[in-house]
Amino acid sequence: MPKKHLGQNFLSDPSILTRIISAADLSAEDTIVEIGPGPGRLTRMLAERVRHLIAIELDHELYQRLAGDFIAYRNVEIVHGDVLHYPFEALDVFKVVANIPYYITTPIIFRLLDAKQNLKSMTLTIQKEVAQRIVATPGSKDYGVLSISTQYHAESELKFIIPKEVFRPVPKVDSAVVHMIIRSKPPVSVRDEKLFFSIIRTAFSQRRKTLSNSLKPLGQDIKSVLTVAGIDPQRRPETLSIQEFARLSDFLTK
Repeated sequence: MPKKHLGQNFLSDPSILTRIISAADLSAEDTIVEIGPGPGRLTRMLAERVRHLIAIELDHELYQRLAGDFIAYRNVEIVHGDVLHYPFEALDVFKVVANIPYYITTPIIFRLLDAKQNLKSMTLTIQKEVAQRIVATPGSKDYGVLSISTQYHAESELKFIIPKEVFRPVPKVDSAVVHMIIRSKPPVSVRDEKLFFSIIRTAFSQRRKTLSNSLKPLGQDIKSVLTVAGIDPQRRPETLSIQEFARLSDFLTK
């Protein structure tokens, strides 16, 4: 029985699971981390295709069932625990394939990006609206902190939509599969990465205001800095490209 407090919505349609695996671009030599394997339907399909599979399950009952179901699979490691505390940094090169609970999607993505040194790609089944935010471009209503943060670290593509009716229990919204290939280096170079992301968070904390107003908490004559950086102070945060945020960050660093 799926547990509501863990955000469990299970997907069993074999044709959709096959499409997810195809989107992940796997090879027989890959090490895969599956987050939230649930009843193990995708787990079994992954295990037949890759060298090493690590499946991390928080639910103790499901963990025990999975441990029994996969006891004969020498390439499968079933882990009981919280993915936010898993030591990804200790792994060699790996990819992630996951159907992530809606309530914890963003923390998991940022945890994985923190451990991106050996992470090659992520193929995530997530809430459609979150997927749209990840791939959003400047000027769209979905563009924001998540868009820039993920695009700074990865090249992202929304592969396909999954209707809510194929999950059990049926969630309130549709899902989408997004494939993220980790970049070898960011698309922009910034002098102070911490300041760069601080500017972005500050700007989007009041996204309806103009930049000259939303960035006032930075404590400088922000209007003059924006002008010198070649950015109209009357623009709104969602209109700025990642390159413009980088340029503003470097001017503030000066």
